[in-house]
Amino acid sequence: MTNKIDSDNLFNNLHTLKDFMRWGASQFMQAELHFGHGMSTALDESVYLVLRSLNLPVDTPDIYWDGRLTDKEKQTLLDVIWQRIETKKPAAYLMNEGWFAGLPFYINESVLVPRSPIAELVEQQFQPWIDAENTHDILDLCTGSGCIGIACAYAFPHANIDITDLSEDALEVANINILRHDVASHVNAIQSDLFEGLQGKKYDLIVTNPPYVDAEDMEALSDEFKHEPTMALASGSDGLDITRRILAAAIHYLNPNGVLIVEVGNSQYRLQELMPHIPFQWLEFEKGGDGVFMLTAEQLAG
Repeated sequence: MTNKIDSDNLFNNLHTLKDFMRWGASQFMQAELHFGHGMSTALDESVYLVLRSLNLPVDTPDIYWDGRLTDKEKQTLLDVIWQRIETKKPAAYLMNEGWFAGLPFYINESVLVPRSPIAELVEQQFQPWIDAENTHDILDLCTGSGCIGIACAYAFPHANIDITDLSEDALEVANINILRHDVASHVNAIQSDLFEGLQGKKYDLIVTNPPYVDAEDMEALSDEFKHEPTMALASGSDGLDITRRILAAAIHYLNPNGVLIVEVGNSQYRLQELMPHIPFQWLEFEKGGDGVFMLTAEQLAG
């Protein structure tokens, strides 16, 4: 690191949280980093890294940003800012922390960084598409870190929730989050290749953010996205291999009044072209995001 950054000069010129936030953002812009993992700008990511590297909450009031730093704290910040530039790892992986629906989750490179617009649906209890009072069984398919299912445990405290993934490494992360959020009494992690490990089960709500990146987009991913697990992103040449399997099987796992919610991102347009006979309802989000559809059990039954 001493070969990359003139530490003595920086120690003499950077003194506060605000100094490092500004300097970090400048370095990130100069390095042409990509920000697509929960942070939208270089400044957002720099502020987050400075605060969390010093074990400060993300909502630390800016009145404290002028506080002077010790030399040890300065070194910690220099190290993490340089690590972000050198490794191209998203800040969430550097801090082992992702946020979803206002909740913190432990993450590592075995799972995607949480960023799905489905968070907004969870916070709204998926209204008006389901009746929260009569939602007793929920499935989070392709769960990764467990963020969707665990957030559902907060929104539906009386529901039984299964969270599934094919990856054993992902389920290790999900189980850590189940314990951290103290929801083991009604959230159950299951290793399963989509529905294969769920024979005989029925759900009022199936929600999933499955792999949906097509081959062309996989080739064009930025260095930051390449830190995420390929199996959680790639889904065949057109990005729809997993979605096809979900659509073919979901009806067998939904209760008569059940609802299926699926995120397919920019594969939305290809899906509509391939399956014009299916009445996909594409959901809108106040906080931004698209490529999420809803189908009822009746619509799936066709």
